[in-house]
Amino acid sequence: MQTGWRIGSLFGIPLLIDYSWFIILALATREYASSYRLWGPALSWSAGLAIALLLFASVLLHELGHSLAAISQGIKVNSITLFLFGGVASIDSESKTPGQAFQVAIAGPLVSFALFLILGLGSQVLPPKSLLAIVTERVALINLVLGLFNLIPGLPLDGGQVLKAAIWKITGSRFAGVRWAAKTGQVLGLLAVAFGLSLCLLAREYGGLWMALIGWFGIRNATAYSRFTSLQEALIKIKAGDAMSREFRVVDADLTLREFADRYLLEVNPFPFYIAATNGRDLGLVSIDDIRFTERSQWPLQTLHNILKPLEKTPTVSEKASIAEVINKMEARQLSRIIVLSPIGSVAGTIDRGDVVKVLAKYLKPQISEADIKRSKEENSYPQGLQLSAIAKTAQEN
Repeated sequence: MQTGWRIGSLFGIPLLIDYSWFIILALATREYASSYRLWGPALSWSAGLAIALLLFASVLLHELGHSLAAISQGIKVNSITLFLFGGVASIDSESKTPGQAFQVAIAGPLVSFALFLILGLGSQVLPPKSLLAIVTERVALINLVLGLFNLIPGLPLDGGQVLKAAIWKITGSRFAGVRWAAKTGQVLGLLAVAFGLSLCLLAREYGGLWMALIGWFGIRNATAYSRFTSLQEALIKIKAGDAMSREFRVVDADLTLREFADRYLLEVNPFPFYIAATNGRDLGLVSIDDIRFTERSQWPLQTLHNILKPLEKTPTVSEKASIAEVINKMEARQLSRIIVLSPIGSVAGTIDRGDVVKVLAKYLKPQISEADIKRSKEENSYPQGLQLSAIAKTAQEN
């Protein structure tokens, strides 16, 4: 979901500004302006604002580099957002191969290095020691630092994406690549926090707080990458047969509606549906509602054959289908549950959203509480904040 203030678009990509961006814009302007006090208040503040705006223009072009590389691979880019810590491109899915992932990752730093060269050469042709030449050279150096900083090999930085692509290439596993790059990002983030706080507490260098804040941001995002990927991996590895429950009963398709009602509708806890079978072959689903909507006068005359929904016309998955496929099919058809078929085509079980959450809780034990599992089963919904529909889509695409 897009958040922030939309300021336009580039190549069809919406450009957004998070409200936190205005805070850093003001701080950056003040910091840069202090370097040019000898030029007088008006020029120093103008130079400071110009450098701050050009910094974020550089960040925007950096993210645009990632975005255009992704678009060239047929990947949709939802937006580019400028915020407190720089910028981020929201990409709809991941690259299909490690080589393509490397191309998307390296595109941003290459743009920054190109800007460094262009602006560096530009500063040489401007009048020496002029404010314009000094500002241009400053922005060139900012792009060099931006490119080099982003090549630090830990997620969420571009260097982490490059490391992910390299490990993916070596191991053949995208998940292994993300895990290693995320761990590296967490370690580097911890070092940045420790170093920043040490500078602040021991050397009274309060700029260390900014380094600690960036480190904390890196830890948080690297952890988010790791969790997201673990969930993707779980959705692919767990199969429908692991999640299904047997909340149905097999009944004789030759029963009249009256016979069926007398035997099953008076049960204290009737099943939500029944499987009508004949000669050991499952024919289709019988819903209690379908019987109730049939005229009572027809109950002794019609059999379950008349109201069953044939299996071939019912959305189903195989026992070997991944949970990602299960979720995607349920969401695409707005199903409350889906039928699971055995290898011989008979009904093996059913899966609802509560079953999905329950099996995921076994795989990701610390992340889903018992209360969430119970609520999901009762309400046939996913826990709030757990975007399983979106994650399953990206998992199956990759």
